[in-house]
Amino acid sequence: MGLTPALKSGLRVVIIGGSLGGLLAANMLWRAGFDVTVHERIGAALGGRGAGIAAHPEMFDAFARAGVDVNDAIGTSVEERIVLAQDGSVMARHHLPQIMCSWSSLLRLLLAAFPKERYFSGTAFSRAEQSGAGVSAVFEDGAKIDADLLIGTDGIHSTVRGQYWPAAKPAYAGYIAWRGMVDEANVSRETHASLFSNYGFCLPPGEHMLGYPIAGADGDVRPGHRRFNIVWYRTAAEETELKRLMTDEAGRHHPLGIPPGMIQADVIAELHAAARANLAPQFCEMVELVETPFFQSVVDLEVPGMVSGRAALLGDAPFLVRPHCGMGVTKAAGDAVLLTDLLTAFPGDIDHALAVYDIERCRYGRYLAAHARRLGSQMKQEYVSEEERQEAAHYRKPETCLREISLPPHPP
Repeated sequence: MGLTPALKSGLRVVIIGGSLGGLLAANMLWRAGFDVTVHERIGAALGGRGAGIAAHPEMFDAFARAGVDVNDAIGTSVEERIVLAQDGSVMARHHLPQIMCSWSSLLRLLLAAFPKERYFSGTAFSRAEQSGAGVSAVFEDGAKIDADLLIGTDGIHSTVRGQYWPAAKPAYAGYIAWRGMVDEANVSRETHASLFSNYGFCLPPGEHMLGYPIAGADGDVRPGHRRFNIVWYRTAAEETELKRLMTDEAGRHHPLGIPPGMIQADVIAELHAAARANLAPQFCEMVELVETPFFQSVVDLEVPGMVSGRAALLGDAPFLVRPHCGMGVTKAAGDAVLLTDLLTAFPGDIDHALAVYDIERCRYGRYLAAHARRLGSQMKQEYVSEEERQEAAHYRKPETCLREISLPPHPP
């Protein structure tokens, strides 16, 4: 690499969390001239995690800033959105070109853009220690790294957030998102013709199904080699149904999320039966073709602040936004862009840069979280007011889904 720009800056940055948010920040800061290392708790490759992601212009701009060529097989194109009735007919459509990305493909591109010797996997972060104008990252193996700034991009169960904002915890929203991917080659000709070139919805009462094509293995976007990504929102009472779903065949409960391969066979059979009873035939086929379905609990998470001294949060660690607006990666990208710009603009006053970052991104995080809750109001089963009932009815309408789901909201 020769003389790298990171060696030109005296600012030392330690990033806790090596997924998309962490790597976006790491690549931007590295290219801006900062001394950056990334520390990821998981020792195995993260490439098999995640599924599909809706792309937005802000996200593409951020990836370019991070050194990733957005034209390098980053996603698949859809031209139209459709809503399928239960009998499989198209009940509504809307022309809206959009790029749909694969989580794994984006991660691979970001990893390739960052120096391998600065990415450390299998390093479990324990705590931060602050003194004066510095911070130290302490790891479970006893290792300690001194830095000027520590950035927590360690997601929903963030250790960094737990240390500085212990009262900020995920709050279950009352429903889950079943997810899965289907290889294009396994899809019937009829379902392929109906769904594979579109962003599709199916809206049975009290549920919400959507799906779209993404890149296949190793980012392959050639026709016949892609995958179809599905997300099926279904209600699950926390103390009964959700607890059962998170219990494996051996009776072990997994409160932080059950691994896909450990979901009970009876639960998968029930999922298939529900698909046959509630979904359009095309989506029913997709559900039954998923080899290893998994689900995520839909939660709300907000913090009172994103900066404490020389520790800052980024991405899902401070604000976990419901997935209906498809803005998770784009929000993390915006965090990384602003933080990089501020640290570059105020090289001698990191505290001022962090203060501005805290105010601006907290404001946007709260706005986006509120917007996502409105989109998710369609999943409510009970209402405290007539206004709340009308809001839920509005977001259940096919035309609302076509024009607002997985799209950026209007600027605050």
